[in-house]
Parts: sequence; structure tokens; C-alpha cells
Amino acid sequence: MLTEAIRAIYTTNLAVKRGERVLIFTDRISEREIFDARDQCRRDRLRDVALLTAEVGKSFTGKIVFHEYPSTTSHGAEPPEELWRIAFGEKAVKALMKAGLLLPLLAKEISDEDTKRAEALVKKYGGASADAVIALSNYSTSHTRFRDFLTRVCGARYASMPLFEVSMLEGSMDVDWKALAKRTISIAKMVNTAETIEVTTPHGTHVSFSKKGRKALPDTGMLTKPGSFGNLPAGEVFLAPLEGTAHGKLILRWGPTRELQSPITLTVKNGCVIRVEGDEPYAETLKAKLDERKENRNIAELGIGTNDRAKRPDNILESEKILGTIHIALGDNSSFGGSVKTPFHQDFVFFRPTVVLIDKNGVKTTLMKDGKFEEIKR
Repeated sequence: MLTEAIRAIYTTNLAVKRGERVLIFTDRISEREIFDARDQCRRDRLRDVALLTAEVGKSFTGKIVFHEYPSTTSHGAEPPEELWRIAFGEKAVKALMKAGLLLPLLAKEISDEDTKRAEALVKKYGGASADAVIALSNYSTSHTRFRDFLTRVCGARYASMPLFEVSMLEGSMDVDWKALAKRTISIAKMVNTAETIEVTTPHGTHVSFSKKGRKALPDTGMLTKPGSFGNLPAGEVFLAPLEGTAHGKLILRWGPTRELQSPITLTVKNGCVIRVEGDEPYAETLKAKLDERKENRNIAELGIGTNDRAKRPDNILESEKILGTIHIALGDNSSFGGSVKTPFHQDFVFFRPTVVLIDKNGVKTTLMKDGKFEEIKR
């Protein structure tokens, strides 16, 4: 059963053809990380899934490339130089180094002008880039220039699977992909009628922001076209709120991999988290991360879960896909329509939300009430 589910990644989700180059990578626990026995076990299983995925892929193409590297310790951080060499080829990386662009890229301290120069070099010399990518690293590479260049510049199909667990193969990955795509695209169309969005939850979250000039995108899991990108498991509508416009409070009851011992309150003003309050130990971890760079405080993303097979609340990769949830992320949004660049992107899921869409004329439409869609068929 597990092997069949992995085979579907190649056949259904990525539509890998014979002779295509497929890059599969994972990350191992770094010396800089603090972890417990449970996390060690989970990370070991993630590596096992990556190795099995590479082995299964050999029946579809003779060009499977597997790589493992020390973790970056942060979602949204650029992967190390060695993976760039494998993905884009030696010529592209040498050209970036010669132009003085690689290190700023890796540090996410590159200007928009230099980003365009880097794109041109990757386009010119990146002929060795992968056709498809299965990213099974613990820390997400979704919101990186590495991923952006591979998909947007080089046309690779990219399945991002951070924090992936074996149980997902028989749960949130065992979904009717056509029905999921139809539902997700329908919700995205509705969200794109709005200029402002308001979100509330029974636990006290209340936040609003503008999406003027921003487009909500569907993550359907169908990554068959050149340049396609999304999570597996899939099932969300996501967008980058307009910077500086978010206001309100976020009451966190779940962290990325567990239920919090007590709620954490984030106060949001002018698009950024200005205060973190709570006795839960994770509050101190989050405060430290937000203090590293002011950009980490940015309200980066609103996502809406659309996967009716997603159930687990204790793993953000799956919980943010649960039908009828929303998630809000902090940090980087530069790879999906925003302007904030930072090596940090962290999502938090919220249950039983009410989401109100407000169009440019001030007309309000309730998309979701207490976690139930008002006008979208399941």
C-alpha cells in the first residue's frame, strides 16, 4: 500500500516521464538543533520515506538523484550551496559566484535588481536543472529562491513535503485528486472577489487585512505542468496579504507539531506581530525567532484548507490542509506574491474559523462560518 501511494506521486501528481531527471532530497538533524527522542524517530522515518521514494522512482526513470544535507533549522531558509549545484548544475552556480550573487541569495539579503540578474544567469546556465523535484526535507524549501528559480525560471515540477510522515500516504494523500482540485479552484475564485478579508475564531482570534493587488492561488496537488509547485499532501488556497495592512490578535492553540499547553497571544499591528504573550514554553522560542529579524514578524500568508481526507492536527503539513481550517504564517512571502524576504516562514493553524470576504464596494460575503463553507460544495 505504501509503495503504491509513492508510485502515485510519480504517476498522478508529477506525471514523471521516462528519461526525466528527478531530484529527491532530505535533511538530517543538525548539531545546532535541540530535539527529543520522539523527534529523532520522526526524522529517521522521514529519511526512510525519502530513500524509499528514490528507490521506487527507479522504475519510472533512470535519472533519480538523491541528496541529503544538514538541516537549515528553519522553514524558508535557503538550502546549502551543494544542493544548488546538484539542482542547477556547476556552470550556473559558478556564474552566480563569479557575479557575487550566490552568498546574498543564500542569506536572503539580495536586492530585487540582483535577483533579476541571478535569474538571468540561472536561465542561461541552468540547463542541468531537474525536471521534477520531491522535497522531503524536514524544513520547508517552499518559500525559497531555490524553489522559485527551479519552478518559475527552469520549469521544474516541484512537490514540497516538509515534516512528511508515513501515515499521510494512507490518509491525506489517499484523496480524490480531481474532486480536490475542483473544490480548491472554486474557493480560490471566491477569495479573489475580495479586497479585504476578516477572520475570527471562537477562541478569540480576530484579524483583518487587505489583499488588494494580491491573488489567491490553489494548491491542488496536480503538479504535471512545467513550473508547477505545491505541497503533498495538497489542498489549500493561499495568498500573501498586503504588507502593513494586517491588524488584530491571533490566539495560537497549536504549534507546528503539537497542541500547546496553554494559548499564545500574538498582537498584530500594521502587518506585523508586535507582541507575544503566553506561559507556554514555545512562546519563548517564537519570541527569539521573531527577534532575529524584523521581517520575521511579517504576516506573510493566509491559507484555507480544502482536503477532506486531512485529519491530523499535530503536523502543520497536514493540519493546514484540513477542510474548514485556516492557517496564518509569519515571515517570508516573497515567493508567492509578497515583498518580504527572510529565512523564516512558519504557519499556524486555526480551527472553526469564520472568514468574511469584503469586495471593493464594501459588500460582505461569508465564505466560511465556524469552519463550515457557506457556498462551496464539499
